[in-house]
Amino acid sequence: MQLSGKVAIVTGAGSGMGKAIARRFADQGAKLVVADINARAAEQTASELAGAALPVAVDVAEEQQVRELVEQAVGAYGQIDILVNSAGVPMAFTPIEEVDVAQWERILNVNVKSIFLTCKYAVPHLKKRAGGAIINIASIAGVRARPGLNAYCASKGAAIMLTKALALELAPYQIRVNVVNPGPADTPMLSKFISGEPDQVAQQTKEIFVNSVPLGRLIAPEQIAEACLYLASDLAMMVTGEVLNVDGGRGI
Repeated sequence: MQLSGKVAIVTGAGSGMGKAIARRFADQGAKLVVADINARAAEQTASELAGAALPVAVDVAEEQQVRELVEQAVGAYGQIDILVNSAGVPMAFTPIEEVDVAQWERILNVNVKSIFLTCKYAVPHLKKRAGGAIINIASIAGVRARPGLNAYCASKGAAIMLTKALALELAPYQIRVNVVNPGPADTPMLSKFISGEPDQVAQQTKEIFVNSVPLGRLIAPEQIAEACLYLASDLAMMVTGEVLNVDGGRGI
């Protein structure tokens, strides 16, 4: 029970990695705030968790909604100890000249602005606790670029550097800030990186992603959850500002 007595906010917890993280944290004794833009998905995840779980529908790119998310968490549990920023959006291959401003802004807003907003409103409560952990889910694409994923790579690179900057800023308050870089993961989001017909996408997913991983298989959401559990727990009490690649060797 590594997280007994802790309160954790997990964004993007309605599916994929976020759901796996919420489940693993709950199994380890944490009280959960299950945040997702899809209210029904958040409620479904919360209903499946062991222990206390509060579902909250939130668009993490909207300041007022993020402020209310944090207020609901504190109102329900009286504290915040852990923040996991797992919400994100993908990008299908798009030449830079075909990327419109709305697409660029949405990717940067969800993948980077959301981290700024959740930290802006959660950090004061972590400071009151004189400690805590923030874990940002970026991507191996933040350090190893792929063609046609220009906005996505930019957003994940920004998330990594924001993590490092916050690690230094918050270290005097014993708040640890780390980032996990998943490689190609077996989640519903993966196929959205490829354009085309469903049968073609399925084949291309194997050819492009599975074959790009030296260990020869996609990363399971549960493997990302285990990395987050380590970073959230006291086992990592002297780990901050680190980039943990969980990518099967993709980033080498």
